[in-house]
Amino acid sequence: MSWQHPVPRITDEERQSRLSRLRQVIEVHGLAGMLLGPTESLRYFTGLVRHPSERFLGALVTPTAVSYIVPGFERSRVETLPHLPGEILVWEESSAALIARLVGQGGRLALDDGLPLFFYHALAAAMGAERLVDGGRLIRDLHRIKSAAEIALIQYAMTLTLDVHRQVHVLLKPGIKSSEVVDFIDHRHRQAGADSGSTFCIVSFGAATALPHGADGDQVLGDDDVILVDTGCRIDGYHSDITRTYMLEGGNSAFERAWWIEREAQQAVFDAARIGAACSSLDDAARKVLAKHSLGPDYRLPGLPHRAGHGLGLEIHEEPYIVRGNDTPLAVGMCFSNEPMIVFPEKFGIRLEDHIYMTAEGPRWFTNPATGPAEPFS
Repeated sequence: MSWQHPVPRITDEERQSRLSRLRQVIEVHGLAGMLLGPTESLRYFTGLVRHPSERFLGALVTPTAVSYIVPGFERSRVETLPHLPGEILVWEESSAALIARLVGQGGRLALDDGLPLFFYHALAAAMGAERLVDGGRLIRDLHRIKSAAEIALIQYAMTLTLDVHRQVHVLLKPGIKSSEVVDFIDHRHRQAGADSGSTFCIVSFGAATALPHGADGDQVLGDDDVILVDTGCRIDGYHSDITRTYMLEGGNSAFERAWWIEREAQQAVFDAARIGAACSSLDDAARKVLAKHSLGPDYRLPGLPHRAGHGLGLEIHEEPYIVRGNDTPLAVGMCFSNEPMIVFPEKFGIRLEDHIYMTAEGPRWFTNPATGPAEPFS
């Protein structure tokens, strides 16, 4: 069954607008340019998608131009790939030397913080380390505010993955292997038109649900096991990421009590999400609920062993991070997960993960939260 909905897209006009904002940042900071590596930032600003390797391929953005820096033998390939217009400049032996010539004498160059350290050292040798500036903050301040088109893409991906979760719920029966479920989820994501099937998939049963990122090896679903399914996909590069934890039948009072605490904590995060609120205050809200129920405090177990959420977009984990100590104020366009997991070591864990996007009127769910311990969908 294929997904029968039109797919939103990021247009070249939107990418040109992103480049305009980046150029404003470059000029405000008195920089000669920003060097983008083969990272999600290259995709974000230019539309060019390449995977990292030891040979540098990226783009130099200056106040007046975009120049693609490409290994000579890759030029014909890059010419066929979608990207904003710009001169393709090739190198044969040293990309750092070419970049140094382009920047010229004296100019400061901001670097994509996704560049590998070995390439930084090559640039430092070619230009001088004092002329290299960390551009990560400059880039991420732009990335973390999502446009309407980006939110539509994330919404599409989330809705698709939630539908796959529903299909999994119907599939699950005692005796099924976790590997069978993982394969099923990947197949359904592919059928629905995801970029390349599942980007990740965690399927845990029983005590393995207490391990936030799952257990090694295959598992078999028992009659009274807790079930945790955490998966996502990409649509035009943008991620989905949804977790459901449930049992096939009710009646386990310890699990049900813990499930409702988890749901209360998740709702507390949502209720605390207000424009201008510090990201840390959302994490605080989740931990306050847990402490009220004698869980934790802090990162102690039984309790919440990690942050309450993370940003999401072209990267599965990006800013803003919903974590203690992060005083970043929430702003319109920010998107992040809400997943204050509760872990009971060697017994079970409960993670309910839905994502939020911020509007001028406050938070909105991408997907509605689960209904109950044996009812994972609203």
